[in-house]
Amino acid sequence: MRNIDTSHIKRTVKALFIQSSYDIGDHMLSVLERAKKREENETARYVLDQIIENDHIARAEQVPMCQDTGIAIVFVEIGHEVCLVGEPIEDAINQGVREAYEEAFLRKSIVDDPLFLRKNTNDNTPAVIHYEFTRGANVKVTVAAKGFGSENMSQIRMMKPADGVEGVKSFVVECVKKAGPNPCPPIIVGVGIGGSFEKAAILAKKALTREIGQLSEDKIYRELELELLEELNSLGIGPAGLKGKTTCLAVHINHFPTHIAGMPVAVNIGCHAYRHATTKI
Repeated sequence: MRNIDTSHIKRTVKALFIQSSYDIGDHMLSVLERAKKREENETARYVLDQIIENDHIARAEQVPMCQDTGIAIVFVEIGHEVCLVGEPIEDAINQGVREAYEEAFLRKSIVDDPLFLRKNTNDNTPAVIHYEFTRGANVKVTVAAKGFGSENMSQIRMMKPADGVEGVKSFVVECVKKAGPNPCPPIIVGVGIGGSFEKAAILAKKALTREIGQLSEDKIYRELELELLEELNSLGIGPAGLKGKTTCLAVHINHFPTHIAGMPVAVNIGCHAYRHATTKI
């Protein structure tokens, strides 16, 4: 067994949220640069140029690339040979979020009651945490600061098996078409297929923590990702919704076994401020 103090997890969560809020990464910048070169619409090229400049400024000045620094999403994969010591892991994660948002001057957007009082918690906690138990002697931590302009455009549908591939494609396209400029395109689309009502949504959310353009390992799903990407970009919504070829930068699909009677499908949309980071402890 390997002992891991949860204070280490707290420090890791804090560092990852600060890093991902300020720095979108070289890979994402190169994706945006390539999209700008492919664009034929002058306005679309201008918008992409402004997004790229903004991301460079955020990195250089160590300031958030977007004012909506999101709801804190944390995926934790705990190896079976790990023994956690110290304070409860949930407390450690929330303290890491608390310190990151306070010390890095990230906007605190979480309200304690979703319906009635809606009073700000003033530290962006509690985080939404998903736990998974795996093999090994490590803890893998993935964080995502998920803005709500894109989150609000996400949908889930309990489809019938007879809806098939065309039904799934139609639903994904419908979601993006209805969203229009609201999720701040160019977007990344996470799709979760299978499991149950809640599992499909988690699959879609986790799909948005992949490196952009990292296609499915399953050939038939990989082909579907590419088909959907082409179809979404043919909509012509374009950067900031001002028309163009670059509506979507990537489609990531995760799937899971499901019941014979159903086919849950969730679509989680992410904006171009694709803020996530992963590390192993």
